[in-house]
Amino acid sequence: MAIRQSGVREMSQWKDVERRLARVRKFAGLMDDKFALPGTRIRFGLDTLVGLLPGVGDAATAVVGLWLIGEAFRMKASTGVLIRMCGNVLIDATLGAVPIAGDLFDWYWKSNRRNAVLLEKHLKKRVADP
Repeated sequence: MAIRQSGVREMSQWKDVERRLARVRKFAGLMDDKFALPGTRIRFGLDTLVGLLPGVGDAATAVVGLWLIGEAFRMKASTGVLIRMCGNVLIDATLGAVPIAGDLFDWYWKSNRRNAVLLEKHLKKRVADP
């Protein structure tokens, strides 16, 4: 019976992880890919739009991007993955703050999407190699 309860607990935990991953994917899409330029395949999100605000835009999106890192921490991502995720946000905030060129960089870099992919790959690998 203990084995069965353990299996149920693991399934419940995995469902929680799946639910959190779905929120992370949705968040990354909103921040990096939500909108498209009509007639093109160019996509951008709130990160790019808010980043256009001089002085505060990139700082604000960096703070918002920390939510995703917090989710990764709560899902027990490894220290290496958390460091890489922090690096992505730091690069986005630092280079995105450069006038004009930084706005183009924001459109290209998509730190939230990168972090969502990093987290998902890490969790899938962790499940495959317990």
